[in-house]
Amino acid sequence: MSQENFLINWKFPEFQNPERNKKWYFWATVIGAILLLLSILMHNFLFGLIVILVAVVIFAHAQREEGEIEFGITDDGLVVGEKFFSFKELKHFWIVYEPPKIKNLYFEFKNSIRPRLTIPLQDANPVKVREILKQFIEEDTERDTEPFSEAVGRRLKI
Repeated sequence: MSQENFLINWKFPEFQNPERNKKWYFWATVIGAILLLLSILMHNFLFGLIVILVAVVIFAHAQREEGEIEFGITDDGLVVGEKFFSFKELKHFWIVYEPPKIKNLYFEFKNSIRPRLTIPLQDANPVKVREILKQFIEEDTERDTEPFSEAVGRRLKI
């Protein structure tokens, strides 16, 4: 889609790699080893396999290089990279803007099976984004904080 079709657009990193120091890796390894030992003592080998898989995923994810995704708002919906989401699919949106840590735009889908869509605002003007979106979709004014799962993930740096 050409940029002239966007009412507003920006790019954001494909994923956020939190800054982890050696202390974080030390404690993650200790906790993982304890959980692995517990799984062996309880003869719960499936749990042990899950602990190993989680560790592999976290360390592999940390090694990935970030790409950029283009996000744009059109008259018909949202463009996220190569995907398009019609406004008809979306229930509502809300913005959490607490710089420098949290600058996100959230979308809930009408289909409750679909997960929430989180878009980092980067340097986009949240007031302008809100004004544009309110023309097409309802804003959830009850929500003014980031979802609990994202807050926990951010604090644990996972």
